[in-house]
Amino acid sequence: MNYADQDPALRPLLDRILSAEDRARVEPLLTELGELAAGELDRQAALADANPPKLRQYAPDGERVDEIEYHPAHDRVASIAYERFGLAAMSHRPGVHGWPTTIPHTVKYALSYLYVQSEFGMACPLSMTDSAARVLRLFDPERYADEITALSSTDHQLRATGAMFMTEQQGGTDVGLTRTLATDHGTHWTLTGKKWFASNPAADVILTLARVPGQGAGTRGLGMFLVPRLRPDGSRNSVRIDRLKDKLGSRSIASAEVSLEEAYATPVGELTSGFRQMAEMVNVSRLSNAMRATALMRRAVRESIDHTRVREVFGKPLFEQPLMRATLLPMVVDAEAALGLVLEAAARLTEADDGSTDARDLIRVLTPLAKYTLCKRARTVTGEAMEIRGGNGYIEDWVNPRLLRDAHLGSIWEGSSNVIALDVLRCLRRRSAHHTLADTYGTGRLADRWKALREKGDRLLELPGEEAEMRIGRYADELARTVMATLLFEQAEYEAEATGNGRTFLVAHAHLALLNDPDALPRTALDHLAELADGGRVPLALVPAINTGNAGYQTTEAARA
Repeated sequence: MNYADQDPALRPLLDRILSAEDRARVEPLLTELGELAAGELDRQAALADANPPKLRQYAPDGERVDEIEYHPAHDRVASIAYERFGLAAMSHRPGVHGWPTTIPHTVKYALSYLYVQSEFGMACPLSMTDSAARVLRLFDPERYADEITALSSTDHQLRATGAMFMTEQQGGTDVGLTRTLATDHGTHWTLTGKKWFASNPAADVILTLARVPGQGAGTRGLGMFLVPRLRPDGSRNSVRIDRLKDKLGSRSIASAEVSLEEAYATPVGELTSGFRQMAEMVNVSRLSNAMRATALMRRAVRESIDHTRVREVFGKPLFEQPLMRATLLPMVVDAEAALGLVLEAAARLTEADDGSTDARDLIRVLTPLAKYTLCKRARTVTGEAMEIRGGNGYIEDWVNPRLLRDAHLGSIWEGSSNVIALDVLRCLRRRSAHHTLADTYGTGRLADRWKALREKGDRLLELPGEEAEMRIGRYADELARTVMATLLFEQAEYEAEATGNGRTFLVAHAHLALLNDPDALPRTALDHLAELADGGRVPLALVPAINTGNAGYQTTEAARA
């Protein structure tokens, strides 16, 4: 089994998005990681989930050590991510897997998406390591050259991992309530305070926010600091792990409550810009959350397709039962639409890093849109997959409970859904982001829909503040789903011209039909569910109405056809 081979959308999307040279370079990696994810990685991930990390606070002689003990399976899945595939190194140095430059974000997220289909938890410290290196490169590269090198190393002896300690008990969403206090000692600073959610608490490089005396209240008063695991003299820094969290999901990695007791720290960038710098790290982590949600959906859909093909009920396989096909179709469509959005955002992030201001504006709104919609949808898709498997789906012998537990994380960490929706509203108010989206994606067959969404956004911004906040969630979801519909049709047109296959037109049509009316189930798509699930060929002649004209607003009757 190979998860890359079983994915009907991944390779065709990369064919369109990547240059020919990058596409050729990534192919052997897709094959290798796809096989690992379906085999050894999946087995080790199940072991790591069943044997979560343990905290050892004291050595036998009574010395406080705060060490975290990991199962060997944890170390194996970590080595696959950090060392074999260099998922945390790709964006920061050339030469990884033979790339002459740093690897495009599209490649990194495509490979991470395969990895996460088996091991979700490790993607959290992996993302923080990647984004910590990014923040240091952007804001203080000379001071932290050694740390950047370590964070982007693929050598087991040299590599370091990163963490982000931001949440405090009294101020989760409201970061301005941070109480951790920074004290200047001339050559360095010390930090004193408590962090309530600290994933990867034994990280080598910790980025955190602390209040700088005299700098003001709220987020203005926060500076960013680097807290190393070891002080310069090699002694253990005074980062005390009070206890590990007993989490619903993501159990293969450690999350903790941590006390900083005059912990050694050094400033990152301009201390007056601490919150802005941390926002860069958070935004990249949010895109990673959307990617992880997409991977969970793909795994859940694959499990459901495979199960329904071999499970017979009332004399024929479940896959052939009409009601089951109606249940599976939205799941198949959601997983494919989600992947298109994640890879589009990744491509725009690469353009932004290369200096494009237009791409920077676009990724600023695509990131919260993707996190908002995809993370919520992953909870539904993984729940449906559990029900499809029946009683076995509720049993820990199968992967479904782990998928469902992990799916709930994306909608909470790095900002809950309401926080993310308000961030979308901020993008609308400050940047007219709905106009940016309409200008970028509204020139094709969905032009009418984009025109209506642009006008709807303008009306939303005219409402009183509280009224706009109450309505932004539904509008954000509309924007995200319309971006996905646009991308599906773009991909469909590419595939039709390149290969003569109309399969993705069916996917795009089904997505749009369900967007117009959740009860609209296009019969043609239902009849060709096998091709949609597996990537088979659909003659273009079967989809003439989809292949021509503006598909923006069809009647329910037309959609169902």
